[in-house]
Amino acid sequence: MEVILSILNSIPSPYSDLVAVAVIFVLIALISFIIAFLFERKARRQDQELETPEDIESIEPKEIEPEEVSEDFEVAIDAEVIDEVIEEVPEAHGQEIQTQTTQLSEEVLETETPAEDIQEKIVSEDIEEEPEEEIESLEPDEVEETKEGLFARLRRGLSKTQAGLLGGLGDIISKREIDDSLWDDFEETLIMADLGVNTTMKLRENIETKLSKQSLSTPESITDTLKEEILEILKSAEGAPIKADVSPFVIMVAGVNGVGKTTTIGKLANRLKIGDQKVMVAAGDTFRAAATEQLEVWSKRVGTDFIKGQSGGDPSSVAFDAVKAAEARGIDFLIIDTAGRLHTKGNLMDELTKMKRIVGRELQGAPHETLLVLDATTGQNAVQQAKLFNKAIEVTGIVLTKLDGTAKGGVIVAIADELNIPVKYIGIGESLSDLREFNAEEFVEALFYTGEETVH
Repeated sequence: MEVILSILNSIPSPYSDLVAVAVIFVLIALISFIIAFLFERKARRQDQELETPEDIESIEPKEIEPEEVSEDFEVAIDAEVIDEVIEEVPEAHGQEIQTQTTQLSEEVLETETPAEDIQEKIVSEDIEEEPEEEIESLEPDEVEETKEGLFARLRRGLSKTQAGLLGGLGDIISKREIDDSLWDDFEETLIMADLGVNTTMKLRENIETKLSKQSLSTPESITDTLKEEILEILKSAEGAPIKADVSPFVIMVAGVNGVGKTTTIGKLANRLKIGDQKVMVAAGDTFRAAATEQLEVWSKRVGTDFIKGQSGGDPSSVAFDAVKAAEARGIDFLIIDTAGRLHTKGNLMDELTKMKRIVGRELQGAPHETLLVLDATTGQNAVQQAKLFNKAIEVTGIVLTKLDGTAKGGVIVAIADELNIPVKYIGIGESLSDLREFNAEEFVEALFYTGEETVH
């Protein structure tokens, strides 16, 4: 290369540089062509050395004696073949092939092997019903319990309230005689249990009067007398069970967000759906996200009719449609949910009043029950909620929920004493049967239970 360049450079010419570049380019192209030619020849020689198809076909496979193949291997092959058949069949004939495959698998997979278990599982999963059908057919668990068993669950539900109330009283009366200091501590204990100031003062006055008349001076007598006084207050607020004396019997359910209103409606529908009683649930809470969907799930779970409107629509229109549908279908109980609202918002309370007015206009005497759901964990705030809701829609019954999760269960005494509104139901747990009709005697017995009392 250097020799060629030197010769070219020795030739005098104004184009010597261009000629040198052209010569270099030609030499590079020639070398590349020679290399490619050599590689192509090498590749052809390798192809010729490979076996021809005839040679491949002439190779005889190794013969395997039948006894050398295990039964498990035969089953696995059959299962594989079945799977391939299923995959190759068009979807339009899927159900037919699944039935045939199930029969075939029962004939082929006779041995109890892991492959059999796997194949049967695949076939059963392929013909599994849709989840929606399972929800519709789901029936709530009905567990028969003795009276003692129900009382034990109530006692467990009230355990936190009992510990706060009786624990505080026990510390007070175990160390002193009755004096002003004892009464001060007594009041503080009742207020901490959310009985409220007014109810606490009333209880102290009544207990002092009784102890004086009966000439009792031992601190232990305070607890017994307190139990009698609380029972008397709660007896006056014991609501009668809901019964369908007209058809449809309309129940409106109200309450602020978060008190357990949707869950309460589901459990109440389950309680009312006894025998041939037909229950319908109407989703009047059209504004809260997923409220309608949650209520629909509960309705399917307990097996009731369900009616809803458009999301964000007028709740009163849902109530109107629900009343008309209940009359047309021969429904015994119609439960109308309402939008959760703050009791301090006047415009929202006015909307609730309008809803009740429309229901009454479409059906004489409706709603026959107006239930207010209160959360026991809110304590004295529940009393304030009840006062404002009662003013707006004339509450006929109270459902007190979440008693099992709070030490403030004493608020039920304040509600009964201050509001004069019947307590219809109490919630003491998560299961369907944990929404209980309120029984004052049973409630007080569980609240003051020491292990010696018996269930009456």
